[in-house]
Amino acid sequence: MSAAGEKIRSLIDRIAGPYLRRAGAAIDPYRAQVRARYQKLEPREKLLLKAAGAVFAIFLAYDLVYLPVQSYRDGIQNQIETRRRELKEVDHLVATYLQRQSDLRTAEKNTVPMSKDFSLFSVVETTLTQSIGHEKIGSITPGADRKLSDGFTQLSVELKLQNVTLGQVVDALYGIRNLSEPVAVASLRVTRRTQDPHSYDVDMTCVALAKNG
Repeated sequence: MSAAGEKIRSLIDRIAGPYLRRAGAAIDPYRAQVRARYQKLEPREKLLLKAAGAVFAIFLAYDLVYLPVQSYRDGIQNQIETRRRELKEVDHLVATYLQRQSDLRTAEKNTVPMSKDFSLFSVVETTLTQSIGHEKIGSITPGADRKLSDGFTQLSVELKLQNVTLGQVVDALYGIRNLSEPVAVASLRVTRRTQDPHSYDVDMTCVALAKNG
């Protein structure tokens, strides 16, 4: 044993030694009585007593060693599972954020200028005049601007086409679809005219997305 160990042992013996010796002296008579009674037991009684002691030791070890260790292990396992769930939630939030960023960039590419130089009304009227003729436009009315999240505004135009053929309906939709500006048809209702089964009236809503600022 090293010199430091000897010093520690000497210090412990000096502090706790008197108490340990008094405790040993107090229990020595009882220890002697238990030993004497044990010696008087029959071999079978001694065997049963040893078996009982072994069982007691097992239960003591179970309560004092196994259960605390198992409880600590379960606690660690629960912490690991909690961390795993938290990491999955973080991964999900990151994936959602990245998807939102991607959607925002895509939306920004498909926007029309929010300025006095752009008029959805004029753009739609011009392409319909070119594709089916101005006389087929029964009415065209600008809709109310609708503010969306993330700094976007939805522009809209309500229009009616009168006495058009199915081919002209297709031409009108094709003209809107191929505009240089990203304009979409949000709603479309085609009604057959009673006077002529080969002509139709059309109610249509065209929309475009503009970025504020």
